[in-house]
Amino acid sequence: MKVNQNYKKLRDNYLFVEIGRRTSAFWETHPETDIVRLGIGDVTQPLCPAVVDALKTASEEMGTVAGFHGYGPEQGYAFLREAIRDAYGARGVSLDASEIFISDGAKSDTGNMLDIFDRDNVVLVPDPVYPVYVDTNLMLGREVIFAGGVEENRFLPMPDPRVRADIIYLCSPNNPTGAVYGREALREWVDYARAQKALILFDAAYECFIRDDSLPRSIYEIEGAYDCAIEFCSLSKTAGFTGTRCGYTVVPHALEYEGTRLNKMWLRRQTTKFNGVPYIIQRGAQAVFTPEGQRQVREITDYYLGNARILADMLDRLGVFYTGGRHAPYLWLKCPGGLGSWEYFDFLLTKAHVVGTPGAGFGQNGEGFFRLSSFGDRARVQTAVERILAL
Repeated sequence: MKVNQNYKKLRDNYLFVEIGRRTSAFWETHPETDIVRLGIGDVTQPLCPAVVDALKTASEEMGTVAGFHGYGPEQGYAFLREAIRDAYGARGVSLDASEIFISDGAKSDTGNMLDIFDRDNVVLVPDPVYPVYVDTNLMLGREVIFAGGVEENRFLPMPDPRVRADIIYLCSPNNPTGAVYGREALREWVDYARAQKALILFDAAYECFIRDDSLPRSIYEIEGAYDCAIEFCSLSKTAGFTGTRCGYTVVPHALEYEGTRLNKMWLRRQTTKFNGVPYIIQRGAQAVFTPEGQRQVREITDYYLGNARILADMLDRLGVFYTGGRHAPYLWLKCPGGLGSWEYFDFLLTKAHVVGTPGAGFGQNGEGFFRLSSFGDRARVQTAVERILAL
């Protein structure tokens, strides 16, 4: 028996382990310290009432002979796929329900989707980057190259026609930088992908935080994207489903490579390797797309954006360069005084008793930068701001 040697190419998952180690070490020597955590990527507000009511109703339904549901369709129940289709339609994006696949989250599908692609594809990802994009490809032995996100391009790298790529990862609003692509920028990426006969894997997990109608919330708002893009989305940040797990992936019928339709391939993969998301969870997800559900989840995302504005106002006051915070729950700031990412982590921890996320953990271009998250309690965010300003 031989193991997959590609796993040896991965870095140890040291980032959050090291954050926890340093935080614990400081607290052990200063047990009276009140530490505010702004590095969290998990949501903190509870599920909205419309979702909770739907979960209760579905649970009771499952306790009856007539309402019991066993194995569901691997692609997802029609009632949820149609609700998602209609939500896209309300934004001017036309989809067929058969192009929508219900999943247990965008993270799973961005990794699992790689099953249907040949190992020899060259993968292009931004740097800094959500680590899953890189690691899942390294696990399969693929070549990964990077598009540099830097201060000069506000961490929104653009395509280079001299670079050859087969699979392209884009995330907008971005994790970790909070940067958002405009329509013209995304059009350049779509044109690049079509010219290269490449495929864009577009992560729209944070689209719900965009409040400017001039900014695209879906890659399919860009002409030509149906022919070159798969879109992943999640209810984790939209509606607090980090603990209940539900997302969706769009694979248009128009996507065809080497005479094979990707929609058909993905369906075959899912029917073989995935038993679907539980009926109860899908009923809860359906409630998100009702008028009342949309109003309630908007209130939740507005709350997080309110936290982000407080943090952004602080950085504006201090004159610190940053991206994000306006249409995203993350703020990506340049470490003051030329400090490295971990140096700034230690500075905030020991001087302000505030914990964030060192940018170095997101790639080479993350060194010297730092991520703050708005997924927290309003009073705690204000406390952190007061402490940082007091420095």
